[in-house]
Amino acid sequence: MADFLTPGGWALALLQAILYAAGAPLLVAWVKRVKSRLQTRRGPALLQPYRDLYKLLGKEALVAHTASPVFRAAPYIVFGATLVAASVIPLLAVELPTAAIADVIVLVGFLALARFFLALAGMDVGTAFGGMGSSREMLISALAEPAMLMAVFTLTMSAHSTNLSTVIEHVLDSGLLLRPSFLFALLGLLLVAVAETGRIPVDNPATHLELTMVHEAMILEYSGRHLALMEWAAQIKLMLYAVLLSNVFLPWGIAA
Repeated sequence: MADFLTPGGWALALLQAILYAAGAPLLVAWVKRVKSRLQTRRGPALLQPYRDLYKLLGKEALVAHTASPVFRAAPYIVFGATLVAASVIPLLAVELPTAAIADVIVLVGFLALARFFLALAGMDVGTAFGGMGSSREMLISALAEPAMLMAVFTLTMSAHSTNLSTVIEHVLDSGLLLRPSFLFALLGLLLVAVAETGRIPVDNPATHLELTMVHEAMILEYSGRHLALMEWAAQIKLMLYAVLLSNVFLPWGIAA
């Protein structure tokens, strides 16, 4: 660990955070492209999410007169907490300076912080859709967060640590073993990822129908750069779970 507490190690950790932020829109575009091809449609271009974010960041953020400072601060807190949560998950290497805080409890804590302010923002203006989306989000989180902890704890019990870097090193040292507990944990975390990232059948980010809105209902009153940060945070969260699933259960290829 000490060898990585160098300017080069911090630069690699910074590069990892940048890759999360820069690669998340591309992952969303790829998911939309695959979904469109399965529906025999052409689908959007792979660079379309970047264009959308650029357009929104250049627009003025309109805020309702009933909004409190929480509504204005929430996009920055949600984006920052989500990016920090993603940064603690090893992407390029295991022994980075951020490995000291790469703990499952820390990860869940940052995600809970982002969700808390997202739900507050949804209720702040006082619209019916915002309150509905916030209540649904809290219900989903009450079911998903314990399931996520139980799934990851299955691995941490084998590694005798809740640190994600230690868990990944343990899996790398153990080799590919067919353990039923790991398989069930992988399936459980996959279901949690579907719920947490707002995918069908829990939510549908491509629609604004009342019966299917959760995340979209909470950010319905946002516009401009505030909406861009909220959308960007949701994209980073999708990449967070994709990396967590791949690097924790199948970490071969990551630098140890």
